[in-house]
Amino acid sequence: MKSLTSLWSCTANEMAVRCCTSATLDIKTVESRFEHEGLWFLAVTLANFGKATKKWLNQGFVVPSDVPSFKMKPGRRTGLPEFLGGFLGRVFDPVSGTLLTSPDIEAIYAINQLTLMFSKIALPDQPRERFDLSGGRRKVVSEKRERKAMSEFVQCEHDVKAADARLDPSYLEDFKRMSAMLFGDLFAKVDRDIYWDRLVPKHGPGAVADNLTSNGKWNQQTWTARLQSVLPAESFLIPNVSFNAELKDKLNIVEPGSEIPVRVITVPKTIKTPRIIAIEPTAMQFAQQAILRSLRDSLLEDSFLTGVIGIDDQEPNRVLARLGSLSGDLATLDLSEASDRVSFQHVRAMLADFPMLLGAVDASRSRKADVPGHGVIRLAKYASMGSALCFPFEAMVFLTVIFLGIERELNVPLSKRSLVKRFSKQVRVFGDDLIVPRDFVLSVCDELELFGFKVNIDKSFWTGRYRESCGREYYDGNDVSIVKVNRVLPTRRQDADGVLAAVAFRNQCYWSGLWQTAAWMDVYLRKLLKHFPDVAPTSPLLGRETALGYQFQRLDPNTHSPLTKGYYVRAKPPQDLLEGTGALHKCLMRRPPPTFPLRRVDIGGPLIDVANIGDESHLERSGRPKRVSIMLGWKQPF
Repeated sequence: MKSLTSLWSCTANEMAVRCCTSATLDIKTVESRFEHEGLWFLAVTLANFGKATKKWLNQGFVVPSDVPSFKMKPGRRTGLPEFLGGFLGRVFDPVSGTLLTSPDIEAIYAINQLTLMFSKIALPDQPRERFDLSGGRRKVVSEKRERKAMSEFVQCEHDVKAADARLDPSYLEDFKRMSAMLFGDLFAKVDRDIYWDRLVPKHGPGAVADNLTSNGKWNQQTWTARLQSVLPAESFLIPNVSFNAELKDKLNIVEPGSEIPVRVITVPKTIKTPRIIAIEPTAMQFAQQAILRSLRDSLLEDSFLTGVIGIDDQEPNRVLARLGSLSGDLATLDLSEASDRVSFQHVRAMLADFPMLLGAVDASRSRKADVPGHGVIRLAKYASMGSALCFPFEAMVFLTVIFLGIERELNVPLSKRSLVKRFSKQVRVFGDDLIVPRDFVLSVCDELELFGFKVNIDKSFWTGRYRESCGREYYDGNDVSIVKVNRVLPTRRQDADGVLAAVAFRNQCYWSGLWQTAAWMDVYLRKLLKHFPDVAPTSPLLGRETALGYQFQRLDPNTHSPLTKGYYVRAKPPQDLLEGTGALHKCLMRRPPPTFPLRRVDIGGPLIDVANIGDESHLERSGRPKRVSIMLGWKQPF
């Protein structure tokens, strides 16, 4: 664990040189507090300090009470905290604590990097019962945090029901009108696809509530009566009814009272708070993916909607956030528990004029959830994270509410023509990351609160020159985004996930200009990896990415392409044999495979060799690899 403080010290010294200050006392503070408070100090206490500094940048002055865990300078009740004082003094006035007229951008970046560097770090693998974060003085029990998260999930359900009850029907009518103006053409196209039975479903690689394997999903014979009334099982589960008539008699149509509820679980987010997701039943996920494909295809045909809603591409949000930080005309908003606060009443109002689409969306929505410690509860929300339709529908709901807020501020009904002309370059939604014009931000926030959503004030910016959206941060047009450590640094090469994360972090540091930190990681990684060559970013090898090019040691005798000896990651999907009608069904539903065999790992690391798992073996192996391993061999360095 002490390697983390050494890493922090290296980064602090590097940033101190760039900012013409000293980090000696800051390093001593971190080493001392880490010894007594452990990883909690780096991941939580420091992160809280970083969040406070963002708030100060937004409001224009320092509030010492925002960081009670850190001392003020001796003899002062105002001004700046002692910790990181050399960096803070280049951004805020040391006496009054007000934001300087021309703050040092490098110092802003340094403060962000040094305080939030470990804010997303995942715990090392430890027994589930407890993990010591503080060297014996503070215990964080995972079950306690999970119980709290589940209680908050249930409380959110109560909040959604209360918001539905107090929402004035006239506001819901306005919501319906605005939604029809924005998405009427889109919904009409999907409605026609459902009516003419043009939906194409698919299964994802993730887990399902009925515990079927990845290939086993293609043999499912269970469907729900609600789905059957709109999306018949004969079209979804049987590849050809004429040639497989006997399968129709084997279908198990489940009545609403016997449906499998979604399974609510927690996944790592930070060491302080887990993230809650819901695992959908196979039938529901299959139908949701079919509707999603039609929604996405129809969305891409609308030039206005592709400009204001992001489904796959976060870059437009980032561009607008940078422009907003430069001009101050655009605000970035973040919502708390965004997906869990989208009520089914919102979605029902949007789709009221499209009976086929409404019926399909309703039928493919799980109405109950199995919440650990609380049993099976009925859901008022539309869907939690885990539903294929959660992300697009929450984006459409938020966009509708944003334009309602703008309309109320203008006190003039909006038309689609005026929307396109005036706001197509000022409004953007990607999940719960919202971009809105600053002049309308208060009205939009009021409208969001009215519909039951919670604006996260600590992560929403509109008064100063700081903006944040989709993982990128900007101040006055300058990118001050940081590099974060996702996992505790590995101590052995067999820790494949740790090595992958460490190599990815090293390369991100290099391309971000943290060259001394990258050099420190080079020394650390060479102790684990005997071969750690210079490679291009597209290489399957674990190596040092550099602007100076790659190195190679020999040529392939057959192709004469360069080869380098190094470690690469091998990940095999689990064995999962699929035969018969299920195999036929999968082959007919599959889209053309990618032309290259390399996939990027989830943690943002290098490309990995997936053991040549292509079309020829997808009926034998399928699903997410249960583990990855690191192997030594000769591969191309580019």
